[in-house]
Amino acid sequence: MRFAGTVMLKPSIGLSPSERRSAVRIRPDAAIVPRPGPEPAGAPVEYAVAVERYLAEASLSDASRRVYRISLTSWAWALVGRRPPGGAGRRGAAPPVVPLALLDRTGAGSRLAAALADRAAATDLRTVNRELSALRSAVGWWQDQQWISADPTAGLRNVAGRPAPVPALTGGQVTELFRARATLREHAFWRVLYDSAAYMDEVLGLDAGRLDLAGRGAPAGPGTGRRDGWIRWSDGTGQLLGWLLAGRTCGPVFLTDRRAPARATPADVCPVTGRARMSYRRAAEIFTAATRPLDPAGKGWTLGQLRQAGLVARAAAG
Repeated sequence: MRFAGTVMLKPSIGLSPSERRSAVRIRPDAAIVPRPGPEPAGAPVEYAVAVERYLAEASLSDASRRVYRISLTSWAWALVGRRPPGGAGRRGAAPPVVPLALLDRTGAGSRLAAALADRAAATDLRTVNRELSALRSAVGWWQDQQWISADPTAGLRNVAGRPAPVPALTGGQVTELFRARATLREHAFWRVLYDSAAYMDEVLGLDAGRLDLAGRGAPAGPGTGRRDGWIRWSDGTGQLLGWLLAGRTCGPVFLTDRRAPARATPADVCPVTGRARMSYRRAAEIFTAATRPLDPAGKGWTLGQLRQAGLVARAAAG
């Protein structure tokens, strides 16, 4: 059997010297060509695919990768001149299908600028600037891959200014909050936050094995600046925590309603229920939604306002 452009070998075992010399026959037009390797992946057509390719290569922790995915996905609406869903509807909403080539078209920068201003009017400056930073990083990487040539973020600037001071909830508002209809998990979380005036991440980071229910507290993480190194709460709050844990002695105290994704770190998963540690973003969304009926303005309150109320109460109590 003969193949064009290949080297043909005859078996040489048992051949005479003259036959061995003629065992290798090379056609004049033959060439030894290495077997080609796998074709390099081409530029993705869709923005969402480009996002996933970027996140797969970025040096990010699992938690940061999740935040970046949410931030980058939200820009898809802006690229087609639409607003993303607000509030709890933002989580898990299916973004529009957007061609990556839109980033190279005239008008992409102005659409992003309008979305940035709209976002800045609805949320805190830190979140807005973090989302813009995520987009800048992704755009720079896509340019390095030569998937796009323009930089639609070139004319965008971080939103300047200091965040507006957060007004603490009044005593009456706190009373209304603790009478509101909500799950045991929410009431336990809100009361720990109010009693201790700890940061939200500190409270959400509590593990069942670290709680001292009899002593009404738990050791705080390093670098919190607490004089005794403990997060402390009242007897009533301790009772709520006991009901919430129902004898569970390991895993995060405050869990999501769903099973943890496969990418979740073991420290953030309850080995008993398989559910994940609740995130700050989700806790904030639940709080604002639950307090919207209590707010005369209809916007709902923030966890920061509840923590501020706890600081005021602690100061008043000495």
